[in-house]
Parts: sequence; structure tokens; C-alpha cells
Amino acid sequence: MASEVDICNLALGHLGDNATVASINPPEGSAQAEHCKRFYPIARDSLLEMHNWNFAMRRIALTQVEQNWTEWKYAYTLPSDCLNPISVLPPDAYDDYATRFVPTDTPYWSHNYSPVTAAGRYVPQPFSIETTAEGIHNLFTNVEEAVLRYSAYVTDTTEFSPLFIVTLSWHLASMLAGPVIKGDMGTAEGKRCVQMMTGYLSQAEASDANQRNIKVEHIVPWTSGR
Repeated sequence: MASEVDICNLALGHLGDNATVASINPPEGSAQAEHCKRFYPIARDSLLEMHNWNFAMRRIALTQVEQNWTEWKYAYTLPSDCLNPISVLPPDAYDDYATRFVPTDTPYWSHNYSPVTAAGRYVPQPFSIETTAEGIHNLFTNVEEAVLRYSAYVTDTTEFSPLFIVTLSWHLASMLAGPVIKGDMGTAEGKRCVQMMTGYLSQAEASDANQRNIKVEHIVPWTSGR
């Protein structure tokens, strides 16, 4: 699998730069290494945020904290590596859409007018993210013992998929074009790299989507109790 340095050299190659870098943390001393150290984390994290990549998916039982707001019943701290919260689930949820149906469940509409599915209560549940004055990110929801499915910051390149790596290299190249080439030619080259990145991003997202299979299991109200 490609390392950070490999991805940086691939990006420089897209720009027609013959130089190769040997290290970006710390940078080896070349201008290219300095540029890569500056732009690589930005390119990586912004690409991670563009799609909920399977390799970045995490699931964790949240830690409850005290809260004084009446709008929500519970507050939890977000995990430190959380990039995109995706869904808040009850602890007994077996996928993103349903928990196991029990006799006390209301078949069609629950008391708070939330839809339910064939397998049980509808999930995921509503939530809100807020930041305290101390800079702590909290998640508010009405789910007790909540479980969070989220997209994480991933820095280990061995976890990246091949198409993600190619997309990242073009994304990084678009950011490096101005500093490396400069002027109008650098601007034009940056736009070309964005176009290439967009094309590979579509392929990477399609390939990633094919690696999951989540379907909502519905039943009609008059058969829900059978």
C-alpha cells in the first residue's frame, strides 16, 4: 500500500515535477517536501469528509455527560476521532434502520409519531451536535445508552482503498499546482487536477458504495403483529 510519501510523489508526478520527496514529517528540506507537509493533511481530511468511506466507519457506545437543556434528554461526548457523525442508534439496534421487534412496540406509529419498520422501532434517531465554551463537542439526543456510528479521521494510509489513494493524489496535486508551478499555468494545472480528482472520486464512491448492503425492512401495519 502507498505511504504518505508515495502519495505526495504521485501528486507531484501528476504535475510533471521530476522531484521526489523522501520525507514530509519532518520535511526533508526541499520546497516540494515543505509544500507536501503543508497541504497533504488538508487534502486527506477534506477528502475523508466528502464521503462516508467504509474504511473510516466506526461504531462506539457513547459516554453520557450531564446537561441542563430541556430540548434533549441525554448528552454524550463525541469520540476524539469523530469526523462525521452518521447515525445515533439504540443499544439493541442491529443495523442503521431497525431494532428487534418486541410485543410492546406500536406497529405503525409510535406515541411520538415516529415511523417504525418491520423489524421493530425505526432508527437512527434525531440528534444535535454542539460545542461547549471549553471546546468540547457534545451530542444531544433522546436515546438512552446511545451508540454512535460515525466516520473517523484516518491517518494510516494502509487503511485507504486503492481508488481513494488515486483520488487523494489528484486532490493533493490540485493544491500543490499553485505553489509548485505558479502563475497562470499553475492555476490552469490546478483546475485540470480538480477535474481528474472529480472523475476518480465518482469511481471511488461507487466502488465504496458497492461494499455495503443496508435495506429498510418494511411491513404493512395489519401484518406487523404476526
